[in-house]
Amino acid sequence: MMTNRQLFLSHVAQTSPSPIGIEMVRAKGVNMWDVSGKKYIDLIAGFSVCNIGHGHPKVVKAITDQVNEYMHLIVYGEFIQTPQVAYATKLTDHLPASLNSVYFTNSGAEATEGAMKLAKRATGRTKMIACNKAYHGSTQGALSVMGDEYWRNSFRPLLPGIYHVDYNSEEAIKLIDDDTACIIVETVQAESGVNKPSQDWLQQLRKKCDEHNCLLIFDEIQAGFGRTGSLWAFEQYKVVPDVLLLGKALGGGMPLGAFIADIKLMNLLTSDPVLGHITTFGGHPVCCAAGLAAFNVLLENDYISAVKAKEELFVKRLIYPAIKQVRTAGLWAAIEFESFEFNKQVIDACIEKGIITDWFLFAPNCMRIAPPLTITHQEIEECCSIILESIG
Repeated sequence: MMTNRQLFLSHVAQTSPSPIGIEMVRAKGVNMWDVSGKKYIDLIAGFSVCNIGHGHPKVVKAITDQVNEYMHLIVYGEFIQTPQVAYATKLTDHLPASLNSVYFTNSGAEATEGAMKLAKRATGRTKMIACNKAYHGSTQGALSVMGDEYWRNSFRPLLPGIYHVDYNSEEAIKLIDDDTACIIVETVQAESGVNKPSQDWLQQLRKKCDEHNCLLIFDEIQAGFGRTGSLWAFEQYKVVPDVLLLGKALGGGMPLGAFIADIKLMNLLTSDPVLGHITTFGGHPVCCAAGLAAFNVLLENDYISAVKAKEELFVKRLIYPAIKQVRTAGLWAAIEFESFEFNKQVIDACIEKGIITDWFLFAPNCMRIAPPLTITHQEIEECCSIILESIG
């Protein structure tokens, strides 16, 4: 009889030749346990999904309660479904007034796709500007704005009219003109290894988009929900986008994405043609119930206010000759080493010692740190000791 690992490799489509391949059987808080009973600390929170940790009882209860009421009813947008209404209302209550209409999707990539369509519909233009080393998803529209030819080249032809510029560059500002539909940027660039822009750069993008009547799209799929030390990263830069992309932590551990804009913009998708954007499972009631519960837990506790001190503890402890730099944005860090090969050795040693971590797509020499915001100072101390031991 084949083992679960053999069945996994034989029948579950693989995304790389070398998956981590640990068979996990339970997850709670910041911890996960494999089939042998070994405990791991999750230092990447499912790639910034589990911001309030795994299996929070209020999220589990919300899921159970909603399952007992109803699950899928009809294609998105036809019936009034309480979980969607409640979550959209709660989100917009905690966003600037112009971000008042939520389109729920299944994922962050689908949120990117919807926002790109909205930009075309709103402006009648097709030119889009994106950043090198950006990641917005892997579907074909999102792949077109991904900032690395290695991932794009095998799937061409992709969307025309996409211009890639360096993040935080003057060129990005200069490229915005009367032919531009939108510029899409991460408020903190994730996969290049946690790189923050200057406030002036984002403010200049806002000013130029206003001058040319095109849309400024902020991708906070990883940066949102307290990850950077404020509820939304853009709050720290005093710039409000026309469209906000959310995903990852949005669903509280369930699959959910969203693009959010002013209702006058969003209503453009309702006619000419009707069903200008449509999804069967987007905004699934169970996912929205879970997401709302997780959002409430985040708002009702001091997790975000505690991010700064936890960030400082990581920076203070992660000092070692082999560490070239530690870049942080709240509870989100890139530990830079000399090479991917060295980084991979350290990551493998960390996993062996009970810490789950990984690298970045466009910064493979950097170790990813993005734990649940619920991680304690004691757990941070333990993780840092293991990382330093693994480097040594």
